[in-house]
Amino acid sequence: MSRHSLVILPGDGIGPEVMAEVRKVIGWVEKNAGLSFQIEEDLVGGAAIDKHGVPLAPETLAKCKKSDAVLLGAVGGPKWDNVAYNIRPESGLLALRKELDLFANLRPAIVFDALIDASTLKADVIRGLDILIVRELTGGVYFGTPRGIEDLGNGERRGVNTQVYTSSEIRRVGRVAFDLARQRQARLCSMEKANVMESGKLWREEITALHKTDYSDVALTHMYADNGAMQLLRNPRQFDVIVTDNLFGDILSDEAAMLTGSLGMLPSASLGAADPKTGKRLALYEPVHGSAPDIAGQGKANPLAAILSFSMALRYSFSRSDLADKIDKAVQTVLKEGIRTGDIMAPGATPVSTSQMGDHLIRQIEKTRAEAA
Repeated sequence: MSRHSLVILPGDGIGPEVMAEVRKVIGWVEKNAGLSFQIEEDLVGGAAIDKHGVPLAPETLAKCKKSDAVLLGAVGGPKWDNVAYNIRPESGLLALRKELDLFANLRPAIVFDALIDASTLKADVIRGLDILIVRELTGGVYFGTPRGIEDLGNGERRGVNTQVYTSSEIRRVGRVAFDLARQRQARLCSMEKANVMESGKLWREEITALHKTDYSDVALTHMYADNGAMQLLRNPRQFDVIVTDNLFGDILSDEAAMLTGSLGMLPSASLGAADPKTGKRLALYEPVHGSAPDIAGQGKANPLAAILSFSMALRYSFSRSDLADKIDKAVQTVLKEGIRTGDIMAPGATPVSTSQMGDHLIRQIEKTRAEAA
């Protein structure tokens, strides 16, 4: 039996509720699929501020660095709106990404057939949509220096953030994107603003050079990010894999997410560099949705994005795409059967609570396994 270390950080709001349903799926995997997990649960975000005074305690970070993967629920909420900017709950998540050097963020945008009417776009535009956005996560304007707000006198202030990238930063995220494109339809679109930004010009040059030397078998196109935003609404199925920088990736991945109709359905993965000897990557998996404090503790949260995030962990950290496929298929089937939490409710569907959704999914996974036996 393969044994792996896993750190679970439920976080704030609905985070503990959705992660409880992930634990059910982990339990099923351990019982039926030949995997064993050494699980440590810890605090992040507002919960960590309440206990430790900081959103990410040093001992928690140390656990994450030693783990095979980290699962995170959600962070933040109005309770912590007035804490200092540098210790807001969200800074705990940013610190995790930075300290683990999780430079490649993977955001799939998949339209489930059963939820196609939940999107604001016409069904014939998004039917069958399956996009993967690879966002550079530890560089760019969110981390560049100098930064800050300065007083210029006479009531005038100036805010400064610096967009900066090096060749190596661009090339390493480019490699991840090219490798993933090879596993899909072998099509990669790189998005930047090379027409007005020097960092964008460098981005285009480095991605082009990488394609020429190592990935000529992948079809590469370039697009300005503002045009990319428009094209995602006009004809999203033209894309397979998109690679872009931190700022544009933040915006474009949220836009792509809403093509699917619900943030509550979307997982994500953040990956570090592969160890040259073992091939192991540090990795963080989390649902795209926020902490939703308005429904926290009420059993209304949709746990499917968190469960699909664990599915991504099986795929990218534990080399068990077979199990990930089973979970993904079970999600599709449960939705097709009309099982719904409130965020994806539809006329004629069966409303369920957070825990009931988890139970339905486990039964479907078990049913699929029995049918295949």
